[in-house]
Amino acid sequence: MTDNVEYIPAELTVDEMMSLDSGIAAFQGKHFARAQQLLYPLAENGNAEAQYRMAIMCQNGLGMVVNAKQAENYMRHAAEQGFVLAQHGLGFMYMMGECVPKNDEEAARWFLRAAEQGLVGAQTIIAQMYEEGRGVAQDVEQAKKWYAKAGF
Repeated sequence: MTDNVEYIPAELTVDEMMSLDSGIAAFQGKHFARAQQLLYPLAENGNAEAQYRMAIMCQNGLGMVVNAKQAENYMRHAAEQGFVLAQHGLGFMYMMGECVPKNDEEAARWFLRAAEQGLVGAQTIIAQMYEEGRGVAQDVEQAKKWYAKAGF
């Protein structure tokens, strides 16, 4: 196990759990305006799963106007709570320079955190970063390790 804290959702009331489940269903069904109505209060109260989805909607203008600053804010808060998809998402933000200044070192830091939690996509990306020396010191052995963990 790593020294990173895994995401463990905070206790939600029955109503909050229903709102979260309904908000996720609306998000997955591409009903973004409804998803925002349901997820926004939860995100503002610190629910990482709601923050992650709100970040995606803010970043891409789904059901709202694009808001890069709010997207980064939600993604960072969720990532700092250990929500693996948000760690991966924040890594991509830094890698691509979306919503934040491009920064390969920060990208590698967030991809590594997600990789350590077992997210295969992050394991593959961090392996590539070690292989290329992008954001981290080039290290063929680390690249091999992460490729192997990712199943390559």
